[in-house]
Formats: sequence, C-alpha cells, structure tokens
Amino acid sequence: MIIAVASGKGGTGKTLVATSLALSLKDIGGVQLLDCDVEEPNAHVFLKPRLDGSEPVSIPVPRVDEEKCTHCGKCAEVCVFNAIAVLGQYVMVFPELCHGCGACSYLCPENAITEEYRETGIVEWGYSEGVEFAHGKLNVGEAMAPPVIKKVKQRANRDGSVILDVPPGTSCPVVEAVGDSDFCILVTEPTPFGLNDLILAVETVRELGVPCGVVLNRAGVGDNNVEQYCQRENIPVMLTIPLDTDIARLYSRGVTLVEGMPEWKKDFVGLYNQIGDIVSERTGSP
Repeated sequence: MIIAVASGKGGTGKTLVATSLALSLKDIGGVQLLDCDVEEPNAHVFLKPRLDGSEPVSIPVPRVDEEKCTHCGKCAEVCVFNAIAVLGQYVMVFPELCHGCGACSYLCPENAITEEYRETGIVEWGYSEGVEFAHGKLNVGEAMAPPVIKKVKQRANRDGSVILDVPPGTSCPVVEAVGDSDFCILVTEPTPFGLNDLILAVETVRELGVPCGVVLNRAGVGDNNVEQYCQRENIPVMLTIPLDTDIARLYSRGVTLVEGMPEWKKDFVGLYNQIGDIVSERTGSP
C-alpha cells in the first residue's frame, strides 16, 4: 500500500506520525518512507539515514530563436502560467513561472522555440535501520515543488509499504503527493484552526478519490469539534495521541515517538492494520 500522511495545516505532527509508522513496520520488511515535503524536508532528522545516491531534478523551459521568431504572440497566448510574453519585437521568458508543459514549443508556427533544462531541485535516497528512505529538496527561490515531488514518488516500490510525508496545506504540492495513494492519514489537532484546515484537507482528498482517516494529535487541548465533524462525515478517528510534554521533549531532540516510547509501536501497527482493512474492503481484495 501507498499511505500518504497529510494535514490541512503545518505543525500538526505529520512527520511524527509518518516516521513512527514507518519504524513500526520495519520488522515486517519492505517499508519505505518518502519525504515529499520538498520545501522543508525533515524526516531525515528523525530517521538519520545513510544517503547512498542523489539525482538532480530539472524541468524543460523555452528557448526562443529570435532569428526565426515573427513575434506573432502565439506562445504567450497558449501559456496559462504567463511564463512567456511578447512585447513588440521582444520575447521575454520567465523560467521561474514555467511549468514545463511544452505548449509554447509545440504550437509555435515558426518552430522558433526549443527547450532547455533548468535544475530546480534534487532527490536523495538511502537506508535507515530497516527503512528505505528518499526525500526531495527544492532549490531555494524556486516556486515549483510538484516536479521534485513527482521524482521522489518515482522511487516508490509498490511491492511493500510506502509511507509518504506530504507537504502541509491543500495546494498543488499536496495534490501531487497524495494522488494515486491507496489511503491518506489526515493528522489534525482539536483546535478551531485544526478543524478549519482539516475540512479543507478532507475536501481535497475526496476530490482525488483517496479514502482517508484521521489521527488526532495533541488530544486534551481545545474542544471536541473535530470528533463531532468526523462523526458527521463518517471519517474514522483511527488514533489519538495526547498532548504530552514527554513526547514534545523527544521530538525536540529528533527522537521518534516509537523509539522514545516503544509502547506506542503496537498502536501504529494497529493503525496500519485498520488502513489495510479499509483498503481491502474498498478494493474487494483479501
């Protein structure tokens, strides 16, 4: 299974859940953790992997041959991201806005546009105590996270269990990371902000057709509106983690929950089994 660990807002504990789930499954064998939060990856802080390889991530951007260009404006017309503009007898290209779709070069009537590759990030991979690991790093100043996330996900091995640490929010990077997953764990907290962003996250994963369940972190603070919402929407609350200063101390030292408190391992294995039952029922597989 590919299990995405997401949330509507940052700081809810996605990495805490993703790393603890991966470590709890390592004895089963064939578990991967892929950190898709490429703008600020931090799963490596907890897993401390030995990195064995890396690969740059590049996207194609247009290059205009001014001798062939007739400045007809067709390229600017078809670019929905405003990455290319025609101003009189000049063509301006904005590489940071380009999504690499290739429409401008494909539709140029004069064949005046070719593509060159621009590096936007890097993917690194390795191994950490029974867990295969990979993460992406978006170059500073870049706005296009999805190509790096896509490259990270290409390392997924569907023959085992794959845990995806997803970026926060509900924008394009989240859609890229969660898409094609078998299940999505939504980590939230019992606060008004947590509920507001959970609602947005639920709408997003439902639009993607990915089943979801909730892990409630920092339980004991706030109110019970999250549980009431989940009950109304028929969303299972699959695991509850209390507000605990000992957990916070472990996290601040870069120690995962199941390493610092091994008694939690059975809870994360139980979480995985719940997900397996839901996915099996949904797909009709044993």
